[in-house]
Amino acid sequence: MADTNLISLVEKEHIQSLLDHGKRTDGRVFDEFRKITIIPGYVPKAEGSAIVKIGRTKVIAGVKAQIGSPFPDTPDSGVVTTTVELVPIASPIFESGPPRAKAIELARVTDRAIRESKCVNNDSLVIISGKKVWIIFIDLYVLDHDGNLFDACNIAAVAALMNAQLPDFKIVTDEEGNEDVELLETTHPLKLDYIPVSCTFGKIGKHIIVDPVLKEEGIEDARITFAFRDDGKICATQKGENGTFTVEELKKSIDIASERTKEIRSNLDKITDANAYPWSEET
Repeated sequence: MADTNLISLVEKEHIQSLLDHGKRTDGRVFDEFRKITIIPGYVPKAEGSAIVKIGRTKVIAGVKAQIGSPFPDTPDSGVVTTTVELVPIASPIFESGPPRAKAIELARVTDRAIRESKCVNNDSLVIISGKKVWIIFIDLYVLDHDGNLFDACNIAAVAALMNAQLPDFKIVTDEEGNEDVELLETTHPLKLDYIPVSCTFGKIGKHIIVDPVLKEEGIEDARITFAFRDDGKICATQKGENGTFTVEELKKSIDIASERTKEIRSNLDKITDANAYPWSEET
């Protein structure tokens, strides 16, 4: 049964009872993330890569770059595209085959945060104005699913972009004046202007929790994700499920998300250090 997370009535009542007493199944407080681990450079053959674990949820991201044509309406801008694959070994609720609604939504939300935040400096991707640009492919694979794929995909994609190196090149001109691109053996970092980080909330009854695990997601009434840029501006949101949030609940969630994304971003910055070690958020 694809994209369906079934929770027994006993489990549902247990989770709700814990929440009513201010507790969660894994001992966290309501506004706390699980342990986060980020390992950059996990796929040596990619231009950039990272593997991210949030608790038992695991996502790997790879960045590939190829030379192509710009869009006609943006001749002086590179292209960034995002895909997500829900690998069947990650969860029994995933099936092989064409992308399903969940994978499409994850890709769109991850892409929106990167695009709307102006994360990648698209001008720096131009090789020959109006003719050749770098096309950046961000490919995400969910390897283990225990909830909150939105934030796991976001962090993995951003970490892979921060790890990415593009080949240096030079423009060569033939006798007829036609320009072509010659790639060099040296590389340079992909230019990023902002680092978007997301924080996802689940609402179960009257309770709102950060970073819901799979069982919590199975009984949530509503879900919302906020992505923030470095300067504190919201760059993307996504609402899910049929329930609603009050204005006060949204305001409180935005305040919490602002702080949590700052904490995650400050540690994402560390992976750019030459001798950085994989970071793990303390539980």
